[in-house]
Amino acid sequence: MKLEHGEKAIKFSEHLARAEIERRGVLPLTEVDPNLTVEEAYQVQLLTIQKKVEAGQRVVGKKIGLTSLAMQRLLGVDQPDYGHLLDGMVVENGGEISWDRVLQPKVEAEIAFILKKELEGPQVTAMDVLQATDYVLPALEIVDSRVADWKIKLQDTIADNASSGLYVLGGKPLSIDQLDLAQVGMVLYKNGEIMNTGVGAAALGHPAVCVAWLANRMAEFGLILKAGEVILSGALSAAVNAEPGDHFQARFAHLGEVNVRFASAR
Repeated sequence: MKLEHGEKAIKFSEHLARAEIERRGVLPLTEVDPNLTVEEAYQVQLLTIQKKVEAGQRVVGKKIGLTSLAMQRLLGVDQPDYGHLLDGMVVENGGEISWDRVLQPKVEAEIAFILKKELEGPQVTAMDVLQATDYVLPALEIVDSRVADWKIKLQDTIADNASSGLYVLGGKPLSIDQLDLAQVGMVLYKNGEIMNTGVGAAALGHPAVCVAWLANRMAEFGLILKAGEVILSGALSAAVNAEPGDHFQARFAHLGEVNVRFASAR
């Protein structure tokens, strides 16, 4: 993933890297430079990922954000965004997350696609996605932000790898023809209490539509979705704040369960 980057991308990639190193949020990039564009924000993201890969991490998939109309309206945008999943982001189902791995985490429930064929835009359809999918799994995404107090606009979250943090895969592999993904219901619990519910159709009408959008958007940067990659297709309901000691569980119709706990001590 060797790309040429301008001074702005280098500057902002270092800006976000400081937040990780110092474990405290930084100013929004859109405050530092109100003229930052969406395309420039993606260049910041790609440079950050390139640096992490050069340092020994491995890209294992992608995540799609802002798939719900509610979140798009909140940020005043009309499209989703995406980020990269690295091997160091995986948390075992039922595992515990130490607080030093996160800054200001929120938890979302999603459907994860595991690909058996590559997808290369710009003309990928939802049917292409279904045919390229090996199986699906229930997932929890722990979104996080290197921007202080989640004061983000679209460009901020894109540059910050779509506010990626960690993710958990659960349940048992289920082939795509065994269920109607648009109709899959989900209940998200925090410490045994129902936080919210959702359905597959909440993600752009169908989770496969989200993955098709991703493949086509990535084609603009010369990137493809590869066989074996994990694709988090977008939240089925609102993100829920996490605090030390919290336990999260998502139950999906037909797909099973996935859960994770945050360690008690900061």
